[in-house]
Amino acid sequence: MRYCIFEDTHYSNFLPLDYFRPVYQLRCGITTLEEKLRHHLHIKSFSFQSRDYLSQYLIESNPGTAVNSYPAEDTWFINGRLIPDEAIIREIKSAKGEILLHNGNEVIAAQVNGANINRTTKGWEDSVDPAYFDFLPQKSVSTELVRYPWNLVHRNAEEIERDYVFFEKARKGKQISGKVYPGAHLINKKNIFLGKKSIVKPGAVLDAEKGVIVIDEGAVIMPNAVIEGPAYIGKNSIVKIGAKIYHGTSIGQYCKAGGEIEAAIIQSYSNKQHEGFLGHAYLGSWVNLGADTNGSDLKNNYSSIKVTLNGAQVDTCLQFVGLMMGDHSKTGINVMFDTGTIVGVACNIYGAGLPPKSIPSFSWGTGNSFVEYDPVKSLETAKIVMARRNIALTESYEKMFMHIHALSKKEKNT
Repeated sequence: MRYCIFEDTHYSNFLPLDYFRPVYQLRCGITTLEEKLRHHLHIKSFSFQSRDYLSQYLIESNPGTAVNSYPAEDTWFINGRLIPDEAIIREIKSAKGEILLHNGNEVIAAQVNGANINRTTKGWEDSVDPAYFDFLPQKSVSTELVRYPWNLVHRNAEEIERDYVFFEKARKGKQISGKVYPGAHLINKKNIFLGKKSIVKPGAVLDAEKGVIVIDEGAVIMPNAVIEGPAYIGKNSIVKIGAKIYHGTSIGQYCKAGGEIEAAIIQSYSNKQHEGFLGHAYLGSWVNLGADTNGSDLKNNYSSIKVTLNGAQVDTCLQFVGLMMGDHSKTGINVMFDTGTIVGVACNIYGAGLPPKSIPSFSWGTGNSFVEYDPVKSLETAKIVMARRNIALTESYEKMFMHIHALSKKEKNT
């Protein structure tokens, strides 16, 4: 049996966060959505369906993984927006023969016999329309798919706790493998995991009374930083002096985190290392927030937060929604973001004026005055930034980058 994880037409709800990656490579908890499926289904490898412009970089960054290739073999196709629960895992594991598992008009997963693979996949383009599975026997399930980035943020604390079980099993080593300096405080130590070569400096407090804390391999917690669980600090990341990391926060690998962060998700290779508040937010990779950048996550009247997504206003029906910022975007010092602001990829934002709540990709400016950020100059900056982390900007990444710029022109016209 083969397993293929796919993107459906709702991937656009997660832009700009999934411009540079399929939706299933977004983080929620300790792991990405793809990694959760691996853990729960005990699968070593998936094949991927993705938007065409992502395919070459996916192949390059996932050696040996088939991308947009569908051999005539029995295959489970699994929606990349799925955060698997026990019920859907049982359904998948116990299924006999062809079946479509759905919730309303959304495809959760579908098992297709090898003889029908071509019938299913013929005509697939950037995303998979549910209609391609209509010929299959159908079963309704209660499992829901995440639909927006803020769904990931609001499930993050719960997913850190769930992922921790698999994290422990996968490592099979000592719970405290890192170095804890005298004067550091580990509260409820049984709920704290310190990976190899991780360091917790004097004065730091890891408070796991209300949830687990995972400090991954090579991460450094500097003096007087406070981390409240559930929280995850990724491999080789640094939590700066005096940082305040509150519950429900996940920080990817090679990040720098400081100031005040609450209930936020930060993909890998991003920096929010200075004073300033970031709450109920989601940052892509290669983001840098300047000193005293602040993002509101609560309106003064405590009402439901509305965001502008794909040119339309969406009521989140939530009281807490913060900044959503795409890859390679940056802020200068003292930038302020309103509740529910969405910033595209490769933006450069500075100045004291309050920017609009929707900033298209490749924008450069301050307040309400923006011009297009030249893609060649933006790419050159990306090369410099990535080289500082010893990551080469490859030809496939460059092509992807420039294609995203072309797509962003459509975004500006919506």
